[in-house]
Amino acid sequence: MKASYKKYTLDFKRPSGTSRGILSLKDTYFLIINDGGSFGIGECGLLKGLSIDTLSDYEEKLQWVCENIALGPTALWESMQAYPSIQFGVEQAFLSLKGANPFELFPSNFIKEEEPIPINGLIWMGEEAFMHEQIQQKLADGFSCIKMKIGAIDFKKELELLQYIRKNYPPDIIELRVDANGAFSFEEAMEKLAELSSLELHSIEQPIRQGNYGQMKELCARTPLPIALDEELIGCYDVVEKERLIETIQPQFIILKPSLIGGFRGCLEWIELANKNKIGWWVTSALESNIGLNAIAQWTFTLNNPLPQGLGTGELFTNNFDSPLTVENGTLRYSADKQWQNMLIESLCI
Repeated sequence: MKASYKKYTLDFKRPSGTSRGILSLKDTYFLIINDGGSFGIGECGLLKGLSIDTLSDYEEKLQWVCENIALGPTALWESMQAYPSIQFGVEQAFLSLKGANPFELFPSNFIKEEEPIPINGLIWMGEEAFMHEQIQQKLADGFSCIKMKIGAIDFKKELELLQYIRKNYPPDIIELRVDANGAFSFEEAMEKLAELSSLELHSIEQPIRQGNYGQMKELCARTPLPIALDEELIGCYDVVEKERLIETIQPQFIILKPSLIGGFRGCLEWIELANKNKIGWWVTSALESNIGLNAIAQWTFTLNNPLPQGLGTGELFTNNFDSPLTVENGTLRYSADKQWQNMLIESLCI
């Protein structure tokens, strides 16, 4: 058994905005295992400004994993706790190697029967006209759940955009979620939560910056609008610390991003704690290529969570890999009539 890694830079079709800045390019790494003519591939997806992985020695760590691939997935996962994206890539690569083919990691009706996963339509931050254009497109595409990133333009204009949706589409037709990416100060957060709650939103992700357990606990206790923790989970990889976070803050929801919180195993630890504390959750991709998104989607389907998931990011890049993943009528499907871009992927794996 041999392993190698390759770097790949994803190019956004259009620069995408968050409260942390504008993204136009995104580096990712592929971990490839070759064993007797078969190969497995896993994506180690980094997200600038959010991933806790130390970039200065990242490739050194990947090389160490390749040189010690015979240790197997469990030992390698445990040795990479400070590198959650590598943990995720390791899990994927071994599942890919053992699958019926490199792209079938979790056999289920998602693949066999093309059963869909409901997803939210993501509205990126930008100028008001651009955000309005995205809203119109998502509604035309049949989404029943829309998630809008807020915190970058004037808050009143963001409210007006949300009011536009709500005026034309009541809550039983369109579910609205917002993601602040920690953009609000604690002092202003409660007032803004009250304004947003008048629009009958489903939830708001990360209203204030992560790391302020006391402030977030107070917000979650008093909020008129359900709060979902997102960035708050990143960097918290000890199970005891995870339990302390959940039991201290007591959020209404948590958001699970495998690339940022230790892959499937890391996510399952959070899910167990959430279920124990009667806290809701859903899964979101973190701008992986279709290789990583495919793994996340197949795993998510097996969890049987009825909420719309955050898995609609595969169409953002000009140089993504062609795949059977298709966004259709507000869902993500695995379409049997579409194929993986095998020549390009095989070139990575040689």
